[in-house]
Amino acid sequence: MTEAESWLLEMRLFKLQPGTRSEFDRISRDGTIPMMRRYGINVLDFGPMLNDEDGYFLLRAFRSEEDRVEKSQAIYATTEWEENYDAPVTAMIADYRTAVIPATHALAPSLVGEPV
Repeated sequence: MTEAESWLLEMRLFKLQPGTRSEFDRISRDGTIPMMRRYGINVLDFGPMLNDEDGYFLLRAFRSEEDRVEKSQAIYATTEWEENYDAPVTAMIADYRTAVIPATHALAPSLVGEPV
Protein backbone atom coordinates (compact mmCIF):
# COMPACT_ATOMS: atom_id res chain seq x y z
CA MET A 1 0.00 0.00 0.00
CA THR A 2 1.38 3.39 -0.97
CA GLU A 3 1.38 6.42 1.31
CA ALA A 4 -1.41 7.98 -0.74
CA GLU A 5 -3.65 4.91 -0.38
CA SER A 6 -3.52 4.88 3.42
CA TRP A 7 -5.12 8.29 4.08
CA LEU A 8 -8.44 8.60 5.87
CA LEU A 9 -10.88 11.48 5.71
CA GLU A 10 -12.76 12.53 8.82
CA MET A 11 -15.91 14.61 8.35
CA ARG A 12 -17.45 16.17 11.43
CA LEU A 13 -20.94 17.59 11.08
CA PHE A 14 -21.93 19.86 13.94
CA LYS A 15 -25.44 20.93 14.93
CA LEU A 16 -24.85 24.16 16.84
CA GLN A 17 -27.05 25.88 19.38
CA PRO A 18 -29.27 28.42 17.58
CA GLY A 19 -27.58 31.79 17.15
CA THR A 20 -24.03 30.58 17.91
CA ARG A 21 -22.72 29.75 14.44
CA SER A 22 -20.96 33.07 13.75
CA GLU A 23 -19.10 32.87 17.09
CA PHE A 24 -18.26 29.20 16.49
CA ASP A 25 -16.87 30.16 13.08
CA ARG A 26 -14.81 33.01 14.58
CA ILE A 27 -13.32 30.71 17.23
CA SER A 28 -12.62 28.09 14.55
CA ARG A 29 -10.91 30.51 12.15
CA ASP A 30 -8.93 32.41 14.78
CA GLY A 31 -8.22 29.66 17.29
CA THR A 32 -9.05 25.98 16.95
CA ILE A 33 -8.17 25.47 13.27
CA PRO A 34 -4.75 27.18 13.54
CA MET A 35 -4.15 25.18 16.72
CA MET A 36 -5.00 21.89 15.00
CA ARG A 37 -2.64 22.73 12.15
CA ARG A 38 0.17 23.58 14.59
CA TYR A 39 -0.29 20.14 16.14
CA GLY A 40 0.06 18.45 12.74
CA ILE A 41 -3.61 17.87 11.91
CA ASN A 42 -4.32 18.25 8.20
CA VAL A 43 -7.46 20.42 8.09
CA LEU A 44 -8.74 20.35 4.52
CA ASP A 45 -11.80 22.57 4.92
CA PHE A 46 -14.29 23.87 7.46
CA GLY A 47 -17.14 26.33 7.74
CA PRO A 48 -20.87 26.91 7.88
CA MET A 49 -23.09 24.43 6.08
CA LEU A 50 -25.06 25.85 3.18
CA ASN A 51 -28.18 23.79 3.88
CA ASP A 52 -28.53 24.23 7.66
CA GLU A 53 -28.45 27.59 9.46
CA ASP A 54 -27.16 25.88 12.63
CA GLY A 55 -24.82 23.50 10.80
CA TYR A 56 -21.03 23.55 10.60
CA PHE A 57 -18.53 21.11 9.09
CA LEU A 58 -14.90 20.16 9.62
CA LEU A 59 -13.01 18.01 7.11
CA ARG A 60 -9.66 16.61 8.19
CA ALA A 61 -7.25 14.03 6.76
CA PHE A 62 -5.13 11.54 8.66
CA ARG A 63 -2.56 8.97 7.61
CA SER A 64 -4.31 6.17 9.52
CA GLU A 65 -6.94 5.49 12.17
CA GLU A 66 -4.19 5.36 14.78
CA ASP A 67 -2.92 8.77 13.65
CA ARG A 68 -6.47 10.17 13.83
CA VAL A 69 -7.09 8.92 17.35
CA GLU A 70 -3.63 9.88 18.64
CA LYS A 71 -3.69 13.44 17.28
CA SER A 72 -7.29 14.06 18.29
CA GLN A 73 -6.73 12.87 21.85
CA ALA A 74 -3.48 14.82 22.12
CA ILE A 75 -4.98 18.16 21.08
CA TYR A 76 -7.97 17.90 23.41
CA ALA A 77 -5.62 17.12 26.33
CA THR A 78 -3.56 20.30 25.93
CA THR A 79 -3.69 23.20 28.35
CA GLU A 80 -4.34 25.50 25.39
CA TRP A 81 -7.52 23.60 24.48
CA GLU A 82 -8.68 23.31 28.09
CA GLU A 83 -8.12 26.97 28.94
CA ASN A 84 -9.24 28.61 25.69
CA TYR A 85 -11.67 26.42 23.80
CA ASP A 86 -13.18 23.50 25.72
CA ALA A 87 -15.93 25.36 27.60
CA PRO A 88 -17.04 27.83 24.90
CA VAL A 89 -16.90 25.34 22.03
CA THR A 90 -18.67 22.59 23.97
CA ALA A 91 -21.42 25.00 25.02
CA MET A 92 -22.16 25.88 21.37
CA ILE A 93 -22.45 22.28 20.14
CA ALA A 94 -25.92 20.76 20.40
CA ASP A 95 -24.85 17.54 18.65
CA TYR A 96 -22.32 16.23 16.16
CA ARG A 97 -21.54 13.19 14.06
CA THR A 98 -18.22 11.94 12.82
CA ALA A 99 -17.73 9.90 9.65
CA VAL A 100 -14.36 8.33 8.88
CA ILE A 101 -13.89 7.15 5.32
CA PRO A 102 -10.96 6.08 3.15
CA ALA A 103 -9.67 8.77 0.84
CA THR A 104 -10.54 8.00 -2.76
CA HIS A 105 -7.75 7.07 -5.12
CA ALA A 106 -8.35 10.34 -6.98
CA LEU A 107 -8.07 12.50 -3.85
CA ALA A 108 -5.39 10.67 -1.88
CA PRO A 109 -2.37 11.68 -4.01
CA SER A 110 -3.11 15.37 -3.42
CA LEU A 111 -2.81 14.77 0.32
CA VAL A 112 0.84 13.77 -0.05
CA GLY A 113 1.72 16.22 -2.81
CA GLU A 114 1.65 13.74 -5.68
CA PRO A 115 0.16 14.75 -9.03
CA VAL A 116 -3.43 13.64 -9.51
